[in-house]
Amino acid sequence: MRLKFSKLSHYQSNRLLEHFVAGVPARTAADLVGINRRTGIHFYHRVRTIIARQIEDEWAFSGAIEVDESYFGGRRKGKRGRGAAGKVPVFGILQRGGKVYTKVIADAKAKTLLPIIRDRVVPDSIVYTDYYRSYNALDVSEFKHYRINHSKLFADTHNHINGIENFWNQAKRHLRKYNGIPKHHFPLFLKECAWRFNYGSPKQLRNTLRHWVTLANQS
Repeated sequence: MRLKFSKLSHYQSNRLLEHFVAGVPARTAADLVGINRRTGIHFYHRVRTIIARQIEDEWAFSGAIEVDESYFGGRRKGKRGRGAAGKVPVFGILQRGGKVYTKVIADAKAKTLLPIIRDRVVPDSIVYTDYYRSYNALDVSEFKHYRINHSKLFADTHNHINGIENFWNQAKRHLRKYNGIPKHHFPLFLKECAWRFNYGSPKQLRNTLRHWVTLANQS
């Protein structure tokens, strides 16, 4: 397997892909394969671009849905959580028992979040959120809306957003190894995290990625 227009051999490309699937950083993978580090970084960037394009065009969500925003990056002291300084706001939609969709957002206002939900979630689906005020608009929408009050409890039988919060935790653990990601590249890293969550085992991740690379080479 080779990326289109790449000068790497099939052997080098396959080894880099295996390291990418295993979560090995690009510089380390380049050293292990015996290529220039910039070449390894460029390969990883192109792979993440392919993942982002494929995952952006996938499914609509239906049934029981959890939505939530989170904040990534930044280590400044002071306010944490919503509106924290130096952090990137992101939004996520998770279908229970299924996949997750993520998007970097400008802010967490209702006028930003509601169009994303409407674009990705089938009407009459059950949407679970916390009590953040931006979700008030869902009370008079085409969705069935349930809330969980985190100041009192984290789950009440079916009424929770544990799935999407679990994804945020997994994504932050994965990204922590990079010790800082350029802000303009962060959306690609976030899509990579969704791909890892959605496609399961390393073997499934590898096979899915090989298929997507083949499609990208044909375009």
